[in-house]
Amino acid sequence: PYYVNRCAELLQGSGVLPSTVIGFPHGGQTTSTKIAESERAIADGAIELDMVINISAALSGRWQYVSDEIKAIVGLAHAHQRQVKVIFENCYLTDDQKQQLCEICCEIGADWIKTSTGFGTTGATMPDLELMLAHRKLPTQVKAAGGVRDLETLLKVREMGVSRVGASATPAILDPARQQLGLEPVEHQTNAGETG
Repeated sequence: PYYVNRCAELLQGSGVLPSTVIGFPHGGQTTSTKIAESERAIADGAIELDMVINISAALSGRWQYVSDEIKAIVGLAHAHQRQVKVIFENCYLTDDQKQQLCEICCEIGADWIKTSTGFGTTGATMPDLELMLAHRKLPTQVKAAGGVRDLETLLKVREMGVSRVGASATPAILDPARQQLGLEPVEHQTNAGETG
């Protein structure tokens, strides 16, 4: 979040939207703190907010608290024409809890429901994506974060109905895509600083 303002400046006119996180990585901040984070991010130029639910509250069955918090952040963002991805962190939740979150987020009007932060024990799994897609209602969309490491998996989750994917395996996804489209390959920097 500290870099949102600089990011927004650098991306201005590029077509790439600046975004940031709210309540990262475990969602344990108070609702008032998440609201303050959201207000600051919006003021600094963030177009999309990725908000982590209060995982502890969800695990404790405090669904009204979870719902009120999501509603506060989504309402604030939408009032400023911003979008919100609500991150569940599925690796810690039961299927019933994931379904409950899908229903809450869709009723509130979250723009995306998202599998994970990247800090949990697993990222997106096929069973989780199937569950989320089965229990979401449009216009709420599903984002797979983590676990998509190649073009084949990317195309599979897109075919399932996932509209966004967060992945750190960018070369492993984009290089085969470029090859299929007959585009020039891109040289990559290795960790040692050599061109690979």
